Amino acid sequence: MKQLTKEGMYRFIGEEGLPDYRAEQLIHWIYERHVTGTDGITEFSKDFRKHLNEIAFISNLNLVERLRSSDGTEKFLFALEDGQTIESVLMSDDGRLTLCISSQVGCATGCLFCLTGRCGLIRNLKAYEIVDQIIAVNRILAADGVDGKAVTNIVFMGMGEPLSNVDQVVEALWRIVDFMGISKRKITLSTSGIVPKILLLPKKAPDINLAVSLNATTDEVRNEIMPVNKRYPIKTLIAACRKYPLQPSRRLTIEYVLIGGKNDSVDDAKRLVDLLKGIRCKVNLIPFNPHEGSDLKRPPDHRVLEFQKILSGHHLRVFIRESRGQDILAACGQLRAKTFRQ
Repeated sequence: MKQLTKEGMYRFIGEEGLPDYRAEQLIHWIYERHVTGTDGITEFSKDFRKHLNEIAFISNLNLVERLRSSDGTEKFLFALEDGQTIESVLMSDDGRLTLCISSQVGCATGCLFCLTGRCGLIRNLKAYEIVDQIIAVNRILAADGVDGKAVTNIVFMGMGEPLSNVDQVVEALWRIVDFMGISKRKITLSTSGIVPKILLLPKKAPDINLAVSLNATTDEVRNEIMPVNKRYPIKTLIAACRKYPLQPSRRLTIEYVLIGGKNDSVDDAKRLVDLLKGIRCKVNLIPFNPHEGSDLKRPPDHRVLEFQKILSGHHLRVFIRESRGQDILAACGQLRAKTFRQ
């Protein structure tokens, strides 16, 4: 039943000769009560639950592995119905529980600094598979026995490029907001820069936060580390950022992975200042997270601080984001589900 859209849920209930409020109850039990099967919907009569069991079922992700980092970050490996696997990462900070979720199995974008891209794209996730990561983690948290502990914030920064799967991602976003009651202000979608979909997103999706992964200040470097730049070069991407509609209190997030000797020079910092002039944004600097098989290097701390100082000296809001969960390969750019079926 998680495959059904809101309209599909109402249609399904209507075809069973039941009033609309039964569809609302079904949505509540699936998306807020996290029921795993129709037998658990105690608001329904036993006869109707039995009938539902005969004609439909509630799909669920299968938890394959749960890892906990020394900093408290947790990574979950989930198996899908076809045996493919995805990863989700849970981070706790100042009372917030932020879940980093995946939108694809693998990724076709091929960013040089990202481990997921080495897998290539296996397939897109369906909307219900995207949302089910939140449901599954909330169910796990409830089973841990801590009352009221549930995911509060969502970031689409896991496996995959969300805007390469935009239709399913948009449907998932509406379910997260409408069915699960998570505020659109607490949801962030990160993209490598699929320009036509960036401009389409505000017309189709809830008014969520947008993060753009820039990571270079010249096309030469960005072509090397982010092949998507060959289709949507920096000038085109920055123009899209300028056009992106923002409410008065909102900002774009510009993500910049700092790679030692590649994009972390003083000149890079000055070019970044020029690129972002007139764009209401904040900048997240992310020192590169090393992983096996990569020749890229993390810049020294003094270089990171120097880069930040140049940006902040030009009145940009700049944050150094130290990635969490590096010891369990849960940090930015390190996600790669262990088991893939081709």
